[in-house]
Amino acid sequence: MIRTRVGYAGGTTPDPTYRNIGDHSETVQVDYDPDVISYEQLLDVFWKNHDPFSGSFSRQYAAILFFHGPMQKKAATDYAARLGIAKGRSVLTEIIPFREFFMAEDYHQKYYLKGNRAIYDEFQTIYPEEEDLVGSTAAARVNGYLGGNGTHEQMEKELPLFGLSYVAQNVLRRLLPWSSPVD
Repeated sequence: MIRTRVGYAGGTTPDPTYRNIGDHSETVQVDYDPDVISYEQLLDVFWKNHDPFSGSFSRQYAAILFFHGPMQKKAATDYAARLGIAKGRSVLTEIIPFREFFMAEDYHQKYYLKGNRAIYDEFQTIYPEEEDLVGSTAAARVNGYLGGNGTHEQMEKELPLFGLSYVAQNVLRRLLPWSSPVD
């Protein structure tokens, strides 16, 4: 993952906000390097991390996959079809073209990271502007690890690249069930 940001998409309401979302849905924008992870691998994560067979109870929380171009559309619809056949159920997740993304308010960004002041404060020192912190690959990766994604091996390999102090690195290790602090 290069960057993740939360926001709103899929509707027509101009300049949506959390308090005035209109006909948009809450979403996550993912920037990735296709030389590191394929679109198909991202689809695998997407489909495994929500219930594609449940209908959405509101537009704000609708299950939607936004595609960019015909190749992504085909890959997404093919995956949904295979999933539906395998489970013998209709996939209710919408697959629609991406039009525009609106960033959510700062307090919605990097949810797991903000839940740990020691690590978040270090990132704020590295990235004093909120926009830079939200756009940081390091912050996105740590937020993902704090959210329970990734492996111990991946984190240990990347940890020296995040710019965190030894103390903050050990705080991160202590928080993850598959890791332990270094003495």
